[in-house]
Amino acid sequence: MQYELKEFRDGQVTAKVLQKGDLEVKVRGNSYTDLFKVASIKEGWDSNPRANKNSFSSLNIACLIGQRSDRRFSENESFDLKVIANFINSMGFDEVKIFHPHSDVSLALIENAVRVSHSEYVKQAYQAEGQPVLVSPDAGAYKSTKVLADEFGADLIPSNKVRVNGVPSISFQGDVKGKNCLIVDDLADGGRTFKQLAKALKEQGAKRVTLYVSHAQFNFGFDELRKSLDNIYCTNSYKDIEDDFVTQFKVV
Repeated sequence: MQYELKEFRDGQVTAKVLQKGDLEVKVRGNSYTDLFKVASIKEGWDSNPRANKNSFSSLNIACLIGQRSDRRFSENESFDLKVIANFINSMGFDEVKIFHPHSDVSLALIENAVRVSHSEYVKQAYQAEGQPVLVSPDAGAYKSTKVLADEFGADLIPSNKVRVNGVPSISFQGDVKGKNCLIVDDLADGGRTFKQLAKALKEQGAKRVTLYVSHAQFNFGFDELRKSLDNIYCTNSYKDIEDDFVTQFKVV
């Protein structure tokens, strides 16, 4: 399906569908502007139901905006992911593919949602690092990292942040001495947690520590992360990064 988008000087977006048949829209999806562009495309496609009878519509989102706001954090505060999901649902796609969602809440709120696995990209990082130990950064990431470890036949070491006498401390369920470690998670904002985790791994004797994240924001750059991590692997689901410290896999 071919379509064209036009953006006016005031920010308005209009779409024109150029052919009949199935509709597949691929978008980063990490901004409200992206979603409005998708809505314009879908509305243009829907405007000719006779031509598109028995056709299939699919939306492929690389990095779903608001996916971490998967609950109402305090009273009288907006449930942002629900607002976003309602907007996506209003478009009426037959299928919505979401790459490595932060939690199952996204899949529950968005109609016809399908999870797209990050497995192939983690595997590329895993092979590039010579089959290191996989490290899950917290309890929330353990389940998905365990699935990958079983798939690759890799060793897995869970980590957990606890407080000892009010002071945060990172503990590991396994020995990392002399080993190469690959931390696996879904998203990096500033990256401070991963810096602390890498530092703790090396204090425990890890030889090399690298990081894989699917959605790479890194809003504060890489200067501090270079001090503890040896390399970062990520996809370009959120943005394109040009830095010799980062190995980026293309999904957009």
